[in-house]
Amino acid sequence: MVKSKILLGVIIASVLGIQVQAQVYKNPKASVEERVKDLLSRMTLEEKVEQMCMTGIGNFDKTQAVYGVCESPFEGLEHVATLSAKAKKHARENTRLGIPPIQIAECLHGVLAYGATIYPQAIAQGSTWNPELIERMAATIATEASSAGVDQALSPLFDLIRDPRYGRNEECYAEDPYLVGIMGSAFVRGMQGSPEQTKVGIPAGKLMCTAKHFAGYSVPWAGINLAPASLGERELRTLHLTPFEMVVKDANVYSVMPSYNEVDGVPAHANDFLLNKVLRDEWGFKGYVFSDYGSVSHLYNFHMIAKDRPEAAMRAIQAGMDLEAARPDVYPHLVQLVKDGKLSEGLIDKAVSRILTAKFKAGLFEKPYADIKNVKKNVHTPEHIALARQIAEESVILLQNENDLLPLNKSSLKSIAVVGPNANQVQYGDYSYTRDNKSGVTVLEGIKKAVGDKVTINYAKGCGITDLSKDGFQEAVKAAQESDVVVAVLGETSVILSGLGWGKGPGEGEIQDPFTTGEGYDLTDINPIGVQRELLQALKETGKPIILVLVHGRPWSIKWEKENLPAILEAWYPGEQGGNAIADILFGDVNPSGRLNATFPQSVGHIPVFYDYKPSAKGINREPGTPEKPGRDYVFSSPDPLFPFGFGLSYTTFEFSDMKVSKKKFGKEDIQVSVKVTNTGKRKGKEVVQFYINDKISTVTTPVKAMKRFKKIELEPGASKQVTFNLSYKDLGLWNSQMQFVTEPGEFELMFGQSAEDIKCKETVEFVQN
Repeated sequence: MVKSKILLGVIIASVLGIQVQAQVYKNPKASVEERVKDLLSRMTLEEKVEQMCMTGIGNFDKTQAVYGVCESPFEGLEHVATLSAKAKKHARENTRLGIPPIQIAECLHGVLAYGATIYPQAIAQGSTWNPELIERMAATIATEASSAGVDQALSPLFDLIRDPRYGRNEECYAEDPYLVGIMGSAFVRGMQGSPEQTKVGIPAGKLMCTAKHFAGYSVPWAGINLAPASLGERELRTLHLTPFEMVVKDANVYSVMPSYNEVDGVPAHANDFLLNKVLRDEWGFKGYVFSDYGSVSHLYNFHMIAKDRPEAAMRAIQAGMDLEAARPDVYPHLVQLVKDGKLSEGLIDKAVSRILTAKFKAGLFEKPYADIKNVKKNVHTPEHIALARQIAEESVILLQNENDLLPLNKSSLKSIAVVGPNANQVQYGDYSYTRDNKSGVTVLEGIKKAVGDKVTINYAKGCGITDLSKDGFQEAVKAAQESDVVVAVLGETSVILSGLGWGKGPGEGEIQDPFTTGEGYDLTDINPIGVQRELLQALKETGKPIILVLVHGRPWSIKWEKENLPAILEAWYPGEQGGNAIADILFGDVNPSGRLNATFPQSVGHIPVFYDYKPSAKGINREPGTPEKPGRDYVFSSPDPLFPFGFGLSYTTFEFSDMKVSKKKFGKEDIQVSVKVTNTGKRKGKEVVQFYINDKISTVTTPVKAMKRFKKIELEPGASKQVTFNLSYKDLGLWNSQMQFVTEPGEFELMFGQSAEDIKCKETVEFVQN
């Protein structure tokens, strides 16, 4: 009897032990490492591979599979929240191991779902030069998205704007790697939380971020999306990898998405050098790698480096590709590859461990399910709408203002003509859910609100965006003739809901022009599209002063416009409050403070054109010609930009003076550089203080200037401020001929400017090897 009791006790204890052990991965008090190890040990090979795959959130409860991620639909946020709660409840309560999916969504400039706040497109965010503002924006997007159950944003982009023909420039922050790194990292901190927090876990109300597209994606052959990039390793490291390194090391981004394209013959999704050597080994990235949609399949059906799906799966997993999106047709073959002995299950375990780590750090096993009440409370609030307006206001760039035509004086105007295809049409850019005017404020509406019944508004569309018909010119000319001044709103329209053909076409109440920019919409001509320039030329014949407002997603060649129109505003895609913001600037309620984040070329033939060119880039003859007087470099033109990087006018003026450097000769230590900025005008305004360097002599060629710091400041009339930057010797480094990052002894020119072409003061310092 005693022996029986002892035996029974042993059995009970054993069972209890198993039960305790079974709870380790579900125990929030256990370490993430312990939870991952415990859960992984319980998973079958099939369950592991399912974690490396994706499905739609609406399909999640129709299967017993334990998919790694699920995609939010492009629908209303309340419906998304309902689907989220249903899917995650099913995963946690009705599947064998109870592993919840990571719910993903596009959040580039707002959650891609009906009802969300629509902020200015990324290219407009970049032209604010205000990372604090973008950090606030990303935090509000996280609030809205997380209310609907979203766990991870497929945002932001760290690609560079280097070719205006390329349609996805609108999704990028800038042409300069430092500016992109700063703005993108600010977005990640706002959306994920501070790095100090996220090293432990993702706070409530925040989202994991995805840095994309890794790397060299935005410089394709001929500007065509997905085309190969001709990049050497030095250029890749110096320019295209720099912002990614910043967000990995400085902002602790949780996920990285490789690019669709190939660099030097190797597609990014099979690139061991990028995903393992650089990202993980050199930078210490601890997150997981999330494929771009369909790109693992591209290895066998597009890039042609694999003969079939199993071989594509081998190439991707061996290169460090953790998860396949969107509808996996490749990674399910991993199961058989392991069973056939062609692939080590250890590679599967590494990938799954990284995905599970993200899930545990994001609290997916414990966090409450989405609740419609939170959507109603947290989405499209007055505070979020006000922030969208502020970002739009700070993003608009005043490119030209002859004879101080702007700001307009409401009290002295009797009538304004508002014309153009984008005058009475909202335009948000791609990864937007709509272009219905009911969702935002058009320029026409913003102007009407600003002037009330004191000024007569004469509106005429004039022409379409791409339509070649000039039938509307007469009405537009008549509106101009009957007005004191003309506001002409031109531009483009972008793919909505999603890119590359899977987005919906124009809906009811939306503009019917075909898409001209966005993902997969590249151009061979960057002049104003259709007959828009001809419309301006017809309006100019009236003799009325014309203010050109550009609402679009890429730098245009507006040489004629610069030479013939007195005032030009670049507004990019300004979000749902764009009309109000543009009106605020037109009438002087807001002083424009946007600065160009991308160089404007004179023509498509001048591409590539950017500020950080090499000493030899402008040719050796330096005898630029004109049609009237041909020359060399070029025969009929100069290689100069139309508008330079960093450029932007204000309704006030600023003076730079009293530049100081803490040490003229220094070693491996920080130095301080400063400049005094004074508002010499009569209005309060914001200036962007830009700091550049030039390595005067180097063992490999370096740019004539490279931006290393910037700061946006606001000054009252007559006020001054000393702006100081800390500079590390590493900021002066380069990738040498042995592909080592070093700072070479020698002289460096330090420069403060108002643009890359407008340097106000400079000093020469010497770095000496300690």
